[in-house]
Amino acid sequence: MKNLIKKAFLYLAFILSLFSCKGDANSGPEPVNIDGRKAYLFKKTPTRDLYLYVNEPVDSMRKRKNAAIVFFFGGGWRKGSPTQFNEHAKYLASRGMFAFQADYRTMEQDSVTPFESVSDGKSAIRWVRMNARFLGIDPHRIASGGGSAGGHIAAACGTLRGLDEPGEDLKISSVPDAMVLFNPVYDNGPTGYGYGLFGDRYLEISPLHNIRRGIAPAIVFLGTIDKNIPVATAEDFKRRMEEAGSRSELFLYEGQGHGFFNYNRGYAMYSNTLYETDRFLSSLGFIKGEPLIKPGINSGE
Repeated sequence: MKNLIKKAFLYLAFILSLFSCKGDANSGPEPVNIDGRKAYLFKKTPTRDLYLYVNEPVDSMRKRKNAAIVFFFGGGWRKGSPTQFNEHAKYLASRGMFAFQADYRTMEQDSVTPFESVSDGKSAIRWVRMNARFLGIDPHRIASGGGSAGGHIAAACGTLRGLDEPGEDLKISSVPDAMVLFNPVYDNGPTGYGYGLFGDRYLEISPLHNIRRGIAPAIVFLGTIDKNIPVATAEDFKRRMEEAGSRSELFLYEGQGHGFFNYNRGYAMYSNTLYETDRFLSSLGFIKGEPLIKPGINSGE
């Protein structure tokens, strides 16, 4: 009798464990609070844990599947902060998108190369797509965005075949469905930006040199006196994209230098570029309705 009771107890414990595992599997990733911001751990690295900070659409704009964008900060792959795109993320969340701001390893903080930075960028896109069902995100409407070196990472995720993190599930794509690029350093060839860091390996990491058929649509913003990215480079990127059959929009801003689009550099350029970003994403079906922001209008402060 004791053996029968023991077997029954063990069987009941086994059944309960199955329900427990099922519940954990369906609960999705657990967010944490970092400095008052909601964030998700998306990658553990030898130097530190990497998080995605998120601005979510308000409940009234939630659908079964909302679009998302992942922003990458600039800083020459050397330094920087996910806070760079705070205002952009808040705005796009107000338009119904999940707007993530990704951390990634940098040279100064982690003693890595830009190859690892790109790998982290790909891991971030893959994490969002892997958890799309739990978060309420459409896995086919995930954009990448970024400025300068962050623009490079956003473009690299959309163009490079390699540099995925070893051990990750490569069946889950790390490729964005659209790219929003603010003065991106996406030519890393012999006459481009950062060639000294890459040398003969530049073909592995230069978005301009990896354009092929099937690349996601892109929008690019560039100042005409940018010291890091010549206008000719942006025009070459647009030409190669269109020759490959991909949509590519280019907006040039007369007399503007590197980083002109940032919120802290003046509301006019911030609002102009964000207005065009809104129109671009709307044309792709990521968001609906007219832009809430007006180009060149003072913030009212």
